[in-house]
Amino acid sequence: MLIGFGILFFVLAKFVWPVIVKMISEREQFIQQQLTEAEQVRQAMRDLKSEHQQLLVEAKEERDKILVDARKMVEKMNDEAKHRREKETEAVMAETRKAIENEKMKAITEIKNEIANLSIEVAEKILREELKDSLRQEEIIRKWVGEMEV
Repeated sequence: MLIGFGILFFVLAKFVWPVIVKMISEREQFIQQQLTEAEQVRQAMRDLKSEHQQLLVEAKEERDKILVDARKMVEKMNDEAKHRREKETEAVMAETRKAIENEKMKAITEIKNEIANLSIEVAEKILREELKDSLRQEEIIRKWVGEMEV
């Protein structure tokens, strides 16, 4: 039996053992290759995650910048609109003041004309009343002539 075991051991060692060792070695290399590839994929994922985080940070910064610019633009537009409204209001107020002044002058002129007309009418009525009597007329004429000579 020892001889049979020796022959079996020799045949196994000569023919089967190298094949088994070769298969185990190939399997070990395949597993090692798979582990290396998995580590590379993990590293690539870490790099992508880092890149993704950086892109998110940059996008947030860009968004904040755009929002700040938009706020500034809106504020500037509001200031310009306010300035324009103030100018328009001032122009309307100046026009209104001018129109009021014109109407005031027109009213004053009309009042003066009316006062002048009323004064003439009153003077005319007084003179008619005073000059109804011919003696009175002569007396007033002499008085006026006397005042003119002086």
